[in-house]
Amino acid sequence: MKSEAIAIKVENLTKRETTISIFLIGLMFFIFGFVSWVNSILIPYFKIACELTSFQAYLVAFAFYIAYFVMSVPSSYLLKAVGFKKGMMIGFWAMALGAFIFVPAAMSRTYEIFLMGLFTIGIGLAILQTAANPYITILGAKERAAQRISMMGICNKAAGILSPIVFAAVILKPTDTDLFAQLGTMSDAERSAALDELIRRVINPYIALGTFLFALGYLVFKSPLPEIDTEHESQEIASANAGKKSIFDFPHLILGALAIFLHVGTQVIAIDTIIGYANSMGIDLLEAKVFPSYTLFCTICGYLIGITVIPKFISQVNALRICTLLGTIFTLLIIFTHGQVTFLGHTTDISIWFVVLLGLANSLVWAGIWPLALDDLGRFTKLGASVMIMGLCGNAIMPLFYGHFADVVNVREAYWVLLPCYLYLVFYAVKGHKLRKWGI
Repeated sequence: MKSEAIAIKVENLTKRETTISIFLIGLMFFIFGFVSWVNSILIPYFKIACELTSFQAYLVAFAFYIAYFVMSVPSSYLLKAVGFKKGMMIGFWAMALGAFIFVPAAMSRTYEIFLMGLFTIGIGLAILQTAANPYITILGAKERAAQRISMMGICNKAAGILSPIVFAAVILKPTDTDLFAQLGTMSDAERSAALDELIRRVINPYIALGTFLFALGYLVFKSPLPEIDTEHESQEIASANAGKKSIFDFPHLILGALAIFLHVGTQVIAIDTIIGYANSMGIDLLEAKVFPSYTLFCTICGYLIGITVIPKFISQVNALRICTLLGTIFTLLIIFTHGQVTFLGHTTDISIWFVVLLGLANSLVWAGIWPLALDDLGRFTKLGASVMIMGLCGNAIMPLFYGHFADVVNVREAYWVLLPCYLYLVFYAVKGHKLRKWGI
């Protein structure tokens, strides 16, 4: 039986069902964040253990997020065929498989196998994100969608604050600073043995993670999370969409997917490059590991502001405009400001704190784009959500541009790649989301 035949319309959900649904989706966003943002420390970790260039190290993000591009549209058909809950279970099981792939990768210290594991985890996340984002967008009043998405963002980024710290605590040792300094003076055999020992520290944590994800998938399938109906339209939306034959008839959706592509690219650059930027200032990995958490903390602050002021004091579209402008300003300050400062116990160039503040600028962009892009899609909602999830491959592409320029020029000048991204996001916030037909 098709999922639509047994679907429960969102407007018919009780308050209790809606609350339970939002709680379960919030738990899922926490898992998304924990698994995704650990990449910020995996990148420098693999760079050392697998002896990589900056460009090669950022293939971590590429392998992980390119899965969204590959799997997002197939995910919508999977969810249509088996339903949301069974689809989510499959997504968690794919993530578990990816975690287990880390074991042979670590045993052989083969970077390509690690990338395969990351790609498999990304496939599972693509399925889960395709289901979870429309869920939270339509579970409640449309004008409060950004508020609900901000709550999910807090779950996601709180996990992101914890994940690099937990990973570092489990994987790294206080003596590793001396080990990293001595690698260049070791013989080939000694260095190979030391790096083998270093990389094999991931085995037990990823076995535990894979087991947890497998069990969680089954529990979600057995949970009271209801199926939802995104296939039927109100009479008003059906009439407006009568002449629409494909998602390409919705400019605000296509432009929104591009906005998501650029937004997530700026977000992952701000978080996944900051440890390398701190290293360029003479800060070692054990001290620099906390900088992604600072950036994510700023993002959570932005979410809390959004929950407080949207829509009571400011509309979600105006919040989007403010955040995109802040991103543009902070990017220019990263590049052009100089000077040593001591803050939170770190002595650094002041520019790194503007990288941290990008977390604030990025906080309400995702929440602002989603409801605008999915507005009035009706029966195209599932496929539209898939196209939006496809935009998450910006996480894969944009760090490679940064990594290339970091190798060719330097890690500070490489932040120029952010400027055109934020300028486009300003355009979408001001005009792009209003377009309902192509052309002027």
